[in-house]
Amino acid sequence: MLTLRPSCDQDIPAITAIYGHHVLHGTGTFETTPPTEADMAARRADVLARGLPHLAAEREGRVLGFAYCQWFKPRPAYRYSAEDSIYLHPDATGQGVGGKLLAALMHQAEAAGVRKLIAVIGDSANAGSIGAHRAAGFRQVGVIKSCGWKFGRWLDIVMMDRALGEGDSTAPEAGQ
Repeated sequence: MLTLRPSCDQDIPAITAIYGHHVLHGTGTFETTPPTEADMAARRADVLARGLPHLAAEREGRVLGFAYCQWFKPRPAYRYSAEDSIYLHPDATGQGVGGKLLAALMHQAEAAGVRKLIAVIGDSANAGSIGAHRAAGFRQVGVIKSCGWKFGRWLDIVMMDRALGEGDSTAPEAGQ
């Protein structure tokens, strides 16, 4: 049975390995050098320090994927918009794990005050990520052509978004 839960310190080696695989073999991230466990631990700590969710998907004690969101931009006017990130172990693709992680992330992001979740998807051929976001109610809002250079070729990024909770139908509470 798949368990979705907040990630923990003990997940860092698995998270680092999953992400490292995508850095070295995939186009969903435009990083070209895999980060270390210390780097990934620091990234996770930064997400959590900002009051945002960082989740792990686990089956039979094995981490199959992780997801988190981070504020879209640092300026105060963006404080209700976050960018999501989801990475799966290669053995976990095509099993609905990404969609389940995304649904849980959306729920927790909304509870953290996020009103707009933004997907910046590496590679316009990334059908799995685009499909998971579309199935979760995201809409494509643009493509930035030839934005990244990896594996000897130009790659696009696909921009998708989805309102959470009240979205832009109401103003935030005073003082927020």
